[in-house]
Amino acid sequence: MGVTGPIRVVVAKPGLDGHDRGAKVIARALRDAGMEVIYTGLHQTPEQIVDTAIQEDADAIGLSILSGAHNTLFVKVIELLKQRDAEDIKVFGGGIIPEADIAPLKAQGVAEIFTPGATTHSIVEWVNTHVRQAAQA
Repeated sequence: MGVTGPIRVVVAKPGLDGHDRGAKVIARALRDAGMEVIYTGLHQTPEQIVDTAIQEDADAIGLSILSGAHNTLFVKVIELLKQRDAEDIKVFGGGIIPEADIAPLKAQGVAEIFTPGATTHSIVEWVNTHVRQAAQA
């Protein structure tokens, strides 16, 4: 049975990072593209983010990190999704993430990383193309 309705995305700011302008821009772009967006606000723990994604029946989680804690926080979200049998929720992220960290994050299960300069169009296009891909195939 295929999933119907708009794609549901939780946009979250994990950790102590207090800069959320980029996350809000992405949330608005996804919403304007017809997706349902749940923005969690600042200073969320990985546990809070995963709880929200499960409660909201999200298809994806978009994480925004500028603090440098991406290797810890992205991986913790992935681990919690596995523990909660919610691996079907795709995780993508963006922020200040060094090129050298992208491949290891993807190897841990992060579906895509967007670095500064990525356009909102490219992010919306990626979500439309890759979220729910398995369910629609």
